[in-house]
Amino acid sequence: MATVRYRKADVDGFTVAYREAGPVDAPVLLLLHGFPSAGHMFRDLIPLLADQFRIIAPDLPGFGQSDMPPAADFGYTFDKVAKIIDRFTEVVGLERFAIYVFDYGAPTGFRLATWHPERITGIISQNGNAYEEGLSEGWNPIQAYWADPSEANRAALRAFLAPETTMWQYTHGVPDDIKDRVSPDGYALDNHYLARPGADEVQLDLFGDYKSNVALYPEFQSYFRTHKPPFLAVWGQNDPFFLPPGAEAFRCDIPEAVIRFYDTGHFALETHAGEIAQEIHTFLTAAVAKSN
Repeated sequence: MATVRYRKADVDGFTVAYREAGPVDAPVLLLLHGFPSAGHMFRDLIPLLADQFRIIAPDLPGFGQSDMPPAADFGYTFDKVAKIIDRFTEVVGLERFAIYVFDYGAPTGFRLATWHPERITGIISQNGNAYEEGLSEGWNPIQAYWADPSEANRAALRAFLAPETTMWQYTHGVPDDIKDRVSPDGYALDNHYLARPGADEVQLDLFGDYKSNVALYPEFQSYFRTHKPPFLAVWGQNDPFFLPPGAEAFRCDIPEAVIRFYDTGHFALETHAGEIAQEIHTFLTAAVAKSN
């Protein structure tokens, strides 16, 4: 079993907590988590990959064990989150790396890729969207807040922060015969982080700013068309937020993209970490060979 180390980096005065495993001289894979989770969502995947790859899994700003300054002081936007993670990669010495993006990790990682295409050796997207056809009707309350950022519309989004909603995100779309693979530890820890004082305002601000990610979809797609990075999509096909057409759309810009669907929900690693790890091994081995 790989040894996982839990570390913190000083990113120009901002503390970013991260997990690291694998040989320091191996090809690097940067794991970027989503809402409402943290690097712990990769707890099953990391040991399956760390035999051949150096794995780095930071907690995004405002999540997990990374700093969470008050929303009113910090001004949470996805641009700001991505800039801190971009600088984090430099602080920990990542020169070239593949990215694994999930949910919020996608607009974070895709920003990094558009800013530094020469650094990216490959992209793995697990329900990480970059096309409007991938957005389900589950986004309607958030889109209503984009159109009218009233206090009433903001208050309506608090339902997404409720403990039962977090549990639902983990279990919705998971077939009954494998629901017992979903560890309650994951959503219990997420709910712990969401219950911290001020965490609600951080998350509501990010809900509001998610429209900036949709506005950048054409730029992300232009990057895909121009640079055609090796691309693997591993997608929970029953995701209530990011639909399978969002995965298939990557082939419009990267015809050689590999698309794999799994009969599970949003948090596909909870039920299919082994199968996804096998796909990643095959994919990254070929991507590394191509980059060399």
